[in-house]
Amino acid sequence: MADETLDIDALCQQLDSEGMIGFVESFVSDIEKGFSVVNEEHLPWLHDVKETQWKGALCFGMGGSAAGGDFLARLSDSSGSKPVIVHRGYQLPSWWTPDWLIIATSHSGNTEETLAATESALKQGATAVVIASGGILAGLCELYETCHLIPSVGGQPPRTAFGHLFSRQLALVEHLGFLSSQPEDEREAMLVRLEYASQSNDFRKSSGIPLLELAMALKDHPISLLGPTELQPALIRFKNQVNENSGRFARIGIVPEMNHNEIVAWGGVSDDADPAREDQATLFLTWDGMQKRVSKRIDWMIEHTPTNYAWRIHGEGSSLLEVLLHHCIVMDWLTIALALVHGKEPSAIRPIQALKAYLTDAASV
Repeated sequence: MADETLDIDALCQQLDSEGMIGFVESFVSDIEKGFSVVNEEHLPWLHDVKETQWKGALCFGMGGSAAGGDFLARLSDSSGSKPVIVHRGYQLPSWWTPDWLIIATSHSGNTEETLAATESALKQGATAVVIASGGILAGLCELYETCHLIPSVGGQPPRTAFGHLFSRQLALVEHLGFLSSQPEDEREAMLVRLEYASQSNDFRKSSGIPLLELAMALKDHPISLLGPTELQPALIRFKNQVNENSGRFARIGIVPEMNHNEIVAWGGVSDDADPAREDQATLFLTWDGMQKRVSKRIDWMIEHTPTNYAWRIHGEGSSLLEVLLHHCIVMDWLTIALALVHGKEPSAIRPIQALKAYLTDAASV
């Protein structure tokens, strides 16, 4: 049972001054709204972009604004007709040519790495689709005829805007035929199930007590996040949410790759292992669609885990897309809860803000 001395409602009131819980609550609604705005009625330029023969899409983004590209890339690998590749940085990849569509995502529209890469591509003849709530990046659409804007929603931290950003990215690549469009009735049913999952994991309710207990169990241990290749974007976002929301380190391991190296440090069958292995709090992310051999590998790892602090978080859903979004919901509630039990304000990202201020000052010198 959760610690009876922990007044979670009081902690929410005391520490959640920026309304992070409200942003988590609106996640599914954000996705639904994002899907609805990407069509040729609202965005007439979509027709010409759709008629162009593209080799694939190159997604620019950093931090929370890059997460959607990771999800698109994995979905494309699973069932897409064109590749989607994510690029984080200031410069274009050397292999890029203008027959690769640029999808540039920045919640604020002012992410300097994304700005630099996008403007460089536009100067070299790119067609770019910008997803932003405003800023300089959105302004490029006024300067370049081949730069098009899908407006997003501002007024919140980038990592909480994932629903807004990813839904627009996904709707775009579906419209262009890079991914098959999900039938409307299936999408509606998926959103209903995801909303139920969100409400069930709300740690302020009795149904969310197990999640709150998990957060409390994670409090005093190093955190490891393990799972199969197809869930890698969820694992990366999970780590980033632990970093930003909870102010904690976290590390990830991908199966089967980690079975060829990192597994030695985990031990479980010998003394050839990291001395800190037994103190690790380990979360195994899984789903029903895992390749059979990968599933067996994870079963073996769970059986031989050297720590007493291990949990399986099973992604629910009828598709990889739904499973990835289900994991997002669980991780968002869990990392907010972990922040609160640490006494941390979940919106606080002071080191990021301090670095940006330093870089701004350095640029003016």
